[in-house]
Amino acid sequence: MKLVVAATGASGALYLKRLLDHLDPAEHEIHLLFTGYARQVWREELGDMPFPQGCVEHGEKCMNAPFCSGSALFDAMVVIPCSMGTLGRVAAGTSDNALLRGCDVFLKERRKLVLVPRETPWNLIQARNIVTVMEAGAHVVPACPGFYSRPQTVEAVVDTVVARVLDYLGIANPGTFRWGCEPDASKVAAARSSGGSASPPDLLEGRSGQESDPPKTVQNSKNCPHEPGSGAS
Repeated sequence: MKLVVAATGASGALYLKRLLDHLDPAEHEIHLLFTGYARQVWREELGDMPFPQGCVEHGEKCMNAPFCSGSALFDAMVVIPCSMGTLGRVAAGTSDNALLRGCDVFLKERRKLVLVPRETPWNLIQARNIVTVMEAGAHVVPACPGFYSRPQTVEAVVDTVVARVLDYLGIANPGTFRWGCEPDASKVAAARSSGGSASPPDLLEGRSGQESDPPKTVQNSKNCPHEPGSGAS
């Protein structure tokens, strides 16, 4: 896939890092765009961790970036984390930098745009901005982690949100816990070893860790119908 991954100055750099950890530059063409504040937040929250290699990086003010034109074909764009200020400017249709222009282009070309706001609570203006971008075609995925997979690490908690982003992108993530679906044991082991999200063994047998009746409504649990790339509609 041909992707744009952008980040703003909102707190939540770990969401960005974990998404990049799940994207292989050898498999996808990844274009990176960070605002100045995004780099500052990365340093404050993650330290001097290097940015991923094998990606194409663009400056915030570089309006010559290919995704700034609708004639350049891309599959999806993700802004993670997305500050409420950026979301508001997307809602207003401003395009005064490469990130905002990219969002504008993806909306007008009806391409997949995923915005991941972390801030909470919202005021009424922010809520209305979210409605506006959704009506314009964006997918809003608030960074609200899930806990029914019993994540054991901070990275695993973060991955519950990243997994939903990957779902929107249509990128398979076999280590993800999916309700009523039995994961591939080897994939789960690999996800655990990398600090990712995986379901504890007792979740495969029952929600409480005790014996329980098998689900009666789940079919084809070996190949979950919600897994991207499964061939199911």
